[in-house]
Amino acid sequence: MQTWVQNYNPLNNEALSTIVSALPVLVLFYLLAIKKIAGHWAAISGLVTAVLVALLVFRMPPTMVLGATAHGAVYAAFWIAWVVVGAVFVYDLTVESGHFETIKGSIGGLTDDRRLQLLLIAFAFGAVLEGAGGGGAPVAVTASMMIGLGFRPFETAVVCLMANTAPVAWGGMGNPVRTLAAVTGLPESDLSATMGRILPPVALILPFWMVKTQVSWKDTWKVWPGCLAAGVGFAGLQFFWSNFIDASLVDIVSGMGALLICAVFFKIWQPKEVFRFAEERSQAKIVWKKYTTAQVFHAWSPFLLIAAFVVLWGLPPVKKMISETSVKMPVPGLHLLVTRTAPVVTTDVNEPAIFDFAWLASVGTATFLAGVVAGPVLGLSIPVTFRVFRKTCYRMRTGFLAIMAMICLAYVVRYCGMDAVMGLAMTKTGVFYPIFGTLIGWMGVALSGTDAGSNALFGNLQVVTANKLGLSPVLMAAANSTGGVMGKMVGAQSLIIACVAAGIEGREGDLFRAVFKHGLVLAALIGLIVTLYAYVLPGMVAHNHHFW
Repeated sequence: MQTWVQNYNPLNNEALSTIVSALPVLVLFYLLAIKKIAGHWAAISGLVTAVLVALLVFRMPPTMVLGATAHGAVYAAFWIAWVVVGAVFVYDLTVESGHFETIKGSIGGLTDDRRLQLLLIAFAFGAVLEGAGGGGAPVAVTASMMIGLGFRPFETAVVCLMANTAPVAWGGMGNPVRTLAAVTGLPESDLSATMGRILPPVALILPFWMVKTQVSWKDTWKVWPGCLAAGVGFAGLQFFWSNFIDASLVDIVSGMGALLICAVFFKIWQPKEVFRFAEERSQAKIVWKKYTTAQVFHAWSPFLLIAAFVVLWGLPPVKKMISETSVKMPVPGLHLLVTRTAPVVTTDVNEPAIFDFAWLASVGTATFLAGVVAGPVLGLSIPVTFRVFRKTCYRMRTGFLAIMAMICLAYVVRYCGMDAVMGLAMTKTGVFYPIFGTLIGWMGVALSGTDAGSNALFGNLQVVTANKLGLSPVLMAAANSTGGVMGKMVGAQSLIIACVAAGIEGREGDLFRAVFKHGLVLAALIGLIVTLYAYVLPGMVAHNHHFW
């Protein structure tokens, strides 16, 4: 079958081509943010728009459009939706067994203060989950836990999305860094070290930012020691591990370190006034039941099992063994038939398209198996455990549809070349490119849903543009990944997962409006740091760097 070459100016007018390429995304976010329609209908509408633009404007063959859509559906089912199901399934088991009361008591025993609880769960524990597997698990698990503790659903979704940013560049055992190194040909150690010099300043202030979204500035400053402990612990370990040890365990080490530092610090320091939500203030002060260490460990065991299974799935020998069980086959009419060309890549590249029916290799299987083991550990019979699983699946059915449609949209945009057209528009910004290059990464994650996906889409474009403008290729490749992390909170995939986990399906538009300004401002802040390193502090960019 003849190959199809992507056309980055299908209308022979760069401005018009860029606007038309943005239509699927504009339709998606217009329906979410302005019309406030349900996430699955917005995602389906965006997908239909993408298909029409691909067929009518880019003249992509119908068989390839169909193949890209099917490819996205398979990926969404095995690598995204399945992960969220497993995470929420485990949470539902703790509720069904009654052990979530013990979890609530163990956290409440550390602090009754809602501001500090969100740092423990969303910021620190969420980073551990992001490092272990990423996907939708961090938002799904932490949101479910916080809802169970009595946090407001909508505000919980906001804060969990914000928390799932700083660790994303090394999520899934460092997968975004490996992807970036693979597509750019740059050393993984240089990329990880440079990223580890860009993100820590943002990670340092993120706890303050998260708390501020929930309370006033006055109430935020009342817990500045706790925010500082979380920020310094996480950012310090993030810098150290990414620069000197490796790129795989950055998030797990940083998250666990921040969790332990906060747990110890909250034992010796507490705010003078415990903050509770307005609707809780008329209630009597909660007297938390005292639990033994064994009881606390038992209650937390499902989440410890998730971490253990996901880390196990990420170990190279295990990963190699279970990946061999996956059923892989080329996508008919698409595999190696779409050609990316200059200036997106230096030499023509035929895009691979492989169906990966990862029934065992998916992180979702790891979380599901953690749940199957956790059920009996928590005292539930096998039939009851699977009854809980069926209930979880039924409750999340519209969320599945939304996730599938969103990923299908992203795949059509990618294989058609619409993403490249939008990215190329930003490369024409000259001296301001360090900021706009960072926003390319932000846009890439908002579109694809993952930092690794954004790096695969735009990593080489960053290198090509950097060389043309006399900038450091390492810096701009790192900027793509670090800027991308702030796109995570505004991506439709993340919004849908957060709404499903928080039980507020249909409010994706409200959630988008709530987090959009935070994502854009934080991405711009990263862009300013990148600009500073590009023109004022070039020594901050790692070259020929080696891990210990």
